[in-house]
Amino acid sequence: MEIQKLYDLDDIEFEDIAIALVRLAKDIPAHEFFYKINQINHLNFSRKKDLVFHGDYFDYFFPRFEAYHKSTKTCFTFISNRSSESKQKKQQTELFSGEENIKFLLNNQADVEYILHTSEQFPDFSVILLPENLVFPIQDYTLSSDEELYQIIQYYE
Repeated sequence: MEIQKLYDLDDIEFEDIAIALVRLAKDIPAHEFFYKINQINHLNFSRKKDLVFHGDYFDYFFPRFEAYHKSTKTCFTFISNRSSESKQKKQQTELFSGEENIKFLLNNQADVEYILHTSEQFPDFSVILLPENLVFPIQDYTLSSDEELYQIIQYYE
């Protein structure tokens, strides 16, 4: 008897994820940045369990901060683009492994401090007011399903 496939993974189209890129104008600690955001918005951004990326030689930890916006009924998540710490799993034996002790989630956007994400299909990031003197205007960014960060966000959602 032949087993019938209900669906073929190659035929499934994954939808892109809309995120926002946040660049800081000043180098300030995360707790101070989120304190100011919480004051302006009457939100309660708090630190959640770190996002963990498992490399071949290192495990990388990226701080996450979440808050629930009551009027829009939306959960917003800030993820640090730069790893805050890394733990070496094994000794590197290759000369050009391409893996270092610091990792960026968006390698081509090293100047971005935070990635702002929500689980909504069409997010409206303008409902969060950001401190004018600390943050550059946020940049909308679309992640396609073939990008590494897309898979990570889907896992933590």
